[in-house]
Amino acid sequence: MKISGARIVVETLIEQGCDTVFGYPGGQVINLFDELFQCRDRIRHVLTAHEQGAAHAADGYARATGKVGVVLATSGPGATNLITGIATAYLDSVPLVAVTGNVPCSLIGRDSFQEVDIVGVSMPVTKHNFIVKNIAELADTLREAFRIAKSGRPGPVLVDIPKDVQTGLCEYEPAGAPVSAEPVQTASEQRLKRAAEMIANAERPYIYFGGGVISGGASKEVIALAEKIGAPMGCSLMGLSAVPADHPLFLGMQGMHGHYASSIAEDEADLVIALGARFSDRATGQKDRFSKNFSIIHIDIDGAELNKNIPAALTVRGDLRDAAARLTEMVQPMQHPAWAERIAALRAEEQTRTAKALEKAYEKSCGSCPVPCDKTGLPAADRLTPYQIIDAVSEHAEQDAIIVTDVGQHQMWAAQRYPLKAPRTFLTSGGLGTMGFGMGAAIGANTATGKRTILFTGDGSFGMNLTELATAVTENSDLIIVILNNGVLGMVRQWQTLFFDRHYSNTTLSRKTDFVKVAEAFGAKGMRASTAAELAQALDAAFAQHGTFLIDCVIDCDEFVLPMLPPGGSIDDIITEI
Repeated sequence: MKISGARIVVETLIEQGCDTVFGYPGGQVINLFDELFQCRDRIRHVLTAHEQGAAHAADGYARATGKVGVVLATSGPGATNLITGIATAYLDSVPLVAVTGNVPCSLIGRDSFQEVDIVGVSMPVTKHNFIVKNIAELADTLREAFRIAKSGRPGPVLVDIPKDVQTGLCEYEPAGAPVSAEPVQTASEQRLKRAAEMIANAERPYIYFGGGVISGGASKEVIALAEKIGAPMGCSLMGLSAVPADHPLFLGMQGMHGHYASSIAEDEADLVIALGARFSDRATGQKDRFSKNFSIIHIDIDGAELNKNIPAALTVRGDLRDAAARLTEMVQPMQHPAWAERIAALRAEEQTRTAKALEKAYEKSCGSCPVPCDKTGLPAADRLTPYQIIDAVSEHAEQDAIIVTDVGQHQMWAAQRYPLKAPRTFLTSGGLGTMGFGMGAAIGANTATGKRTILFTGDGSFGMNLTELATAVTENSDLIIVILNNGVLGMVRQWQTLFFDRHYSNTTLSRKTDFVKVAEAFGAKGMRASTAAELAQALDAAFAQHGTFLIDCVIDCDEFVLPMLPPGGSIDDIITEI
């Protein structure tokens, strides 16, 4: 039987295991939305407030589950509004399929109403993209999009469908099952044996892992390798949650705002085993200094990342889970008492440095904070600090709660402090650093998992896409929003303080926005907290109910994220106190 192109799209999405589509309607996808309505008992559509929010929601859905997220938008501005979300997914290797409508084929290239060459626009930030001008190719093109999105190193794929292809009729043959990812390349046995030899000769091995461990499902294998060879572990921002925060060998995130112990330990290692990481500039600092003291074994599924940013003594391309498991079998159990003693000393030194930095932080203030500052010494005992807020939230939260962040100081505080327990429970924009990512991603994660989702955000980031409160309330999302509100664009202000002679150009917001009233206006609940007692009361109220709850936490504008490697600096320049 012949069915419309729009129906073919919906049937193919269902065939591929898609149960939820995030999006926003428009003239060039109205036929698709009509078919979604008719199939609403088999597939759900979540209407967001903005297409960017829809893209982030599909991204959050994918990060929390490992499934392909799907977003739908109309032509022109609808499609271009997806670009930031698509780019966010691309830089963090998130499997996503974006479906856009376009003007009829006969009108393409004529500057028609709401016409944009979205294939050309999106090309730099997608794994692949398609424009389907032949309805007979529509179903197979969508299947190919899903296959590409989830194969190898995952990423976003865009499928642009002109209006006449949606309205046309064609025979549809169900595939019967979702497409499978392409077979993964397995690591060379010879190279793994060489890696095992290098590990056997190392006295101070160190494992550095990234988001590839999570997307590759290799957490258990990485832990097993570390335990067998007695290697401490550190990770990139995207690697957080792959290993439980309380694992005795895990030192935490490293890099520009990483833990002191993990960053120093890596620098003092003689062998770094890099797993599913790309050595971005935020992780390495000054590249010609980064690996001065150690050799590198770099294992990754994407051959393009090998020797791209940092040269390695040995590169191994292949599926990470398989490679880590086989490498663990090849190595002998090892212990490094002197190295373990040094790691313990670094942990103790980190605790001392952190305590000292926190104490000194409150001896400085510019007087433009949301609350009066005590310039004569330490603040009142119950004054809120970022770590205090994060600790209090974690004490209330379920262990399997999904933690989402926006981008800025709050992101780094959460990355440093939150005690993550399981993979896919920490969702953040690492590669693109997208302010405004959090609301959409949190809605998508909660929609996908049903687990309570906690969003750490800042007043700057939250202001970017706070309209998605409408979506959260409408969808009855079980979402707790924690705003670390310092009245400034904190991360940029921190740079201005340290490197630009306190020239606070356009980073003091001076906004009169009352986020509690904003939450209530959208239909959510909200409370403000400026003391420890008020925070405890707000958290009790938030965790006692289901739905969307906002807590506006007032903090000092001179709170800094430390440690910090200066831009272009190296581990030799690490800043641990101000």
